[in-house]
Amino acid sequence: MSSLPPIIATIVVVVACLSSALVAAQNCGCAPGFCCSKFGYCGTTDAYCGKDCRQGPCTSGSTPSTPTPTPSGGGGSVSSLVTDSFFNGIVNQAGSGCAGKNFYTRSAFLSALNSYPQFGTVGSSDDRKREVAAMFAHYTHETGHFCYKEEIAKSTYCNTTQFPCNPSKQYYGRGPVQITWNYNYIPAGRSIGFDGLNSPETVANDAVVAFKTGFWFWMNNVHSRITSGQGFGSTIQAINGMECGGRNTAAVNARVSYYTQYCQQFGVSPGSNLSC
Repeated sequence: MSSLPPIIATIVVVVACLSSALVAAQNCGCAPGFCCSKFGYCGTTDAYCGKDCRQGPCTSGSTPSTPTPTPSGGGGSVSSLVTDSFFNGIVNQAGSGCAGKNFYTRSAFLSALNSYPQFGTVGSSDDRKREVAAMFAHYTHETGHFCYKEEIAKSTYCNTTQFPCNPSKQYYGRGPVQITWNYNYIPAGRSIGFDGLNSPETVANDAVVAFKTGFWFWMNNVHSRITSGQGFGSTIQAINGMECGGRNTAAVNARVSYYTQYCQQFGVSPGSNLSC
């Protein structure tokens, strides 16, 4: 995620405000003019203000609500898909000297999953399997089979348009989706419960927090794309759009390859629109 373009900032969730006055503006904790999405996050795009918007200037004739996932019958739960064999089949491909090899564990993933019950529960059995396959395809690519806790090419990644930066900290990629930039760390920290401004390194030191940042980013920026049938290619656009349009075909092909491989393991067709 280190090469995410600035445009991603337009879809980054503003989970909490910078003053108590703004926090008091809505029960969701959004600033005035921001919508509270069905997952309890703040933003201004249709993903927040459209269908199932809870509070704020909701659009598209939506009625503010607090929906719950409506899983359909058949298929297994996320934990039954992400078995020890499946998870270890990925992490065991990392070299013995990889910092992430003994950091990322299935138990840490499942612990983080408890905070995000909407993940992998929407739509048909095939839909749910595809979402799990898509997430792990990106995890595999971003971390090199869970080899890396932090990106190699470290930089400050500070943009003070919406959020401050601690001048002694760097907001480079960490965790399974390599969460990057202060404008991701700060709202993620407020939502999850760590100090993203002053302690971004927590993501590389606590495996459960690391996976929670992965879920946080996914539920805010990716979940609706794949559950609405936009295809795996749309998830690549959400995570690293700089690879799309022929700019990094090898990276796109690698993500698609992992996705189709995991879909095959789950016994589901990968669907259409695989590339971006």
